[in-house]
Amino acid sequence: MIMTAGRRRRIRADHDCEWRDEAERLRGQLDELKTAVDQIRAEMESMKRRLLGPKSEKIKPIGHEVRAQVGADPAAAQEARLANAKLRSARVVTERIEHKLPDGERTCPKCGRDKLKRVGPGKPSVEWEYVPGYFRRRVHVRETLACPCGQHIVAAQGPERVGDRVQYGPGFIAFIVVAKCGDSIPIYRLEKSFRRLGVPVARSTMTDLFHRAAELLAPLVARMLALVRAAPVVRADETSIKMLGTEKRAFMWAFLCDDPAPIITYRFSPSRSGETPAAVLGGSQGALVVDMYTGYNQITSTGGRTRVACLAHARRHLFEAMATAPQVRHALDLIRDVYVVEHEAKQLGVARTAEHRAMRQARSKPIMEALNTWLADQRATSPPKSPLGSAIGYALNNWTPLTRFLDDEKLPPDNNASESALRVVALGRKNYLFVGNEDAGNNVAGLYSLVATCEANDVNPLDYLSDVLLRVHDHPAAELDDLLPHRWRPRA
Repeated sequence: MIMTAGRRRRIRADHDCEWRDEAERLRGQLDELKTAVDQIRAEMESMKRRLLGPKSEKIKPIGHEVRAQVGADPAAAQEARLANAKLRSARVVTERIEHKLPDGERTCPKCGRDKLKRVGPGKPSVEWEYVPGYFRRRVHVRETLACPCGQHIVAAQGPERVGDRVQYGPGFIAFIVVAKCGDSIPIYRLEKSFRRLGVPVARSTMTDLFHRAAELLAPLVARMLALVRAAPVVRADETSIKMLGTEKRAFMWAFLCDDPAPIITYRFSPSRSGETPAAVLGGSQGALVVDMYTGYNQITSTGGRTRVACLAHARRHLFEAMATAPQVRHALDLIRDVYVVEHEAKQLGVARTAEHRAMRQARSKPIMEALNTWLADQRATSPPKSPLGSAIGYALNNWTPLTRFLDDEKLPPDNNASESALRVVALGRKNYLFVGNEDAGNNVAGLYSLVATCEANDVNPLDYLSDVLLRVHDHPAAELDDLLPHRWRPRA
């Protein structure tokens, strides 16, 4: 059978069409594989940071980038040095040690005189030395008097104590609390340290004192939570922590506010459900600065608080995509410029004022609009499931809550303060590993709240707890706010 030229052309056209379809199918598979490889590569980089290095970004934190952009502030550095010097002089005992010339050097080699005159007060030099901490055992002797008639006997009042038959003073208990909740030192390490000092104290005793302090101070923690609930702007975040007796992860939540003063509170929960934020903030009004975790939806989707997203989270997602998309550096630079405006507002002393809002409107808003345009342009060429596509989707899908800070000077651009507040919890879980049960978790959360709020208000938590542990049990309930860290004043 002879094949005609027309038939040959049709067969050739059919083959060409099949080859084009096959090539198109292979190109689609290649694009899918490339996207999958990019995603795996980004996940591997993230795992390397978690397992082999710090979990945070390897690029400089935004604060470092801002300082590199605007330059150092010599006046602020000098002010910090003076403040530290003042603190040292107020708290540290100064010991003056005189160094005399030996007899062999008290004679003039030129004229032979042995009566040299003193020149000035001497040449001073400073040396800082550490003296190991020590215990002080106080024996309180109560004077007892009796009348010869045998009808009357009286004894002097004893010292104030944290509780009945408690043989440890408030300073010792305060030290245990601050060591664990401020410095993340487990109680078993304190036991070793005290034994080296020659005063063995059982860890069970210190654990009992720790929880006794939490129970005594619980009314103050409850009052702090009430103040946070009433604040117009609240920041919140959460992190996991191990609870003994269960394989599930429990969680420690942080709730912060700056009005009426910096207040940091913690709540323990056996789960990550939205019941905890609902219990703390349910029914309140204002703004809630959080990430996009759905556990906060009960607060923000029921007509309660307005959700404000975290620009630092969007920045982190973009940075993680930079391994496969170097063009992300432009977006990171734009975000840095937004923080430059925030830095300048603080330097000028106009933060959270109408002038701050004007700065955001004039400078930050155009920067955010440029970022939005860049994200939209990149979205058109980035597969949705790629690292860059996922980062772009996160930013654009949450653009409205991400930019609410532009119109309200009271709102921060990020939730970094909450993440910082949880660092002490993250460090603690590496050291003491777990909490024993839910009650213990609640006690730890309460004491975390008091120590962190003291530090946020430049109050020494040792001084604060040593004083308040003796006052809280008989302090008038109507004046309880006077014992909160931001209002506390030591007794004269």
